[in-house]
Amino acid sequence: MKKIFGFGSRKGESPLGSLTSRQRTGVGVRPETGNRVTLGPGYHIRDKDLGKIHKAASVGNVRKVQRILLLRLNGLNDRDRMNRTALHLACASSHSEVVTLLADQKCQLNLCDSKNRTALIKAVQCQEEECATILLERGADPNIMDIDGNTALHCAVAAQNMDIAAKLLLYKADTEARNKDDLTPLLLPISENKQQMVEILAKRNENVRAVDKMKSNCKLPSDYKEEWRCKRSSQNSNLGKTSNCNLLLVVLP
Repeated sequence: MKKIFGFGSRKGESPLGSLTSRQRTGVGVRPETGNRVTLGPGYHIRDKDLGKIHKAASVGNVRKVQRILLLRLNGLNDRDRMNRTALHLACASSHSEVVTLLADQKCQLNLCDSKNRTALIKAVQCQEEECATILLERGADPNIMDIDGNTALHCAVAAQNMDIAAKLLLYKADTEARNKDDLTPLLLPISENKQQMVEILAKRNENVRAVDKMKSNCKLPSDYKEEWRCKRSSQNSNLGKTSNCNLLLVVLP
C-alpha cells in the first residue's frame, strides 16, 4: 500500500501533481530556471518500508509512539528502509505532537535521510512551520545541506515562506550558503524578482556585517579596563624600581 504524506493526492496523480495551491501558482523556484531547489510534496510511504515507530509517527499516533518506546520495540533514532527516522515522517506529515514527544525524549535532531535532508529541511519543504519551530527551539541545525547543497533557508526562500525564513534567520541560518548551482538563499529571490524576500535577507546580511565590523574595529570596555590595569601595574613597577635606585644612591658614600 502506497501513501503520500505531507500533501494529498488523487488517484492516478503523480506526487508532483499534488502540490499545494501556493506551489501550483509558480511560487518559489520554477523548473525552467534549472535550479535544484525543490519543494517535495512529502514522502512516498509504503508500509513494508516502515518500522513500528515510523508507522505510528506518520499517522500522528502519540500514544502508540510512547508505547513503542516504553516497550523498546523501536529506538528513538531507528531508520526505516529509506533511511528516515520517525522524526522525519512526523515533520513531513504535520504531526507536531509527535515531533514534540520525540524531541523531548532527546532524539537526534540532525540525522539525515537518503537525500541528506534533516527533519528540519523536510518540515520547511512541506511548509510545516510549527514542526520547524519545535526543532529550532530545541537546537536543530539550520545550516545542514542536502544532496543538492540546499539548506532549510534555501527551501523556505524557494517556497516564498517569509514566516519560516524569518524564523530560520533568528536561529542563525546562513544567508550566504551556496548550493550546487552556486546560489545563496539571497540570490534565489533576486533571480525571481521577489522583492520582499530580498529585503528580509539583505537586511539580515547588513546586520551581520555591522556586528562583525564592530567586533573587529572596537574594543569592549572590559578590554580597555584590562589594558589600563596592565599599564598602571607596569608604571607602578617602574616607579618602585626608580625609588629604590634613588634610595641606594643616597645611602652609598
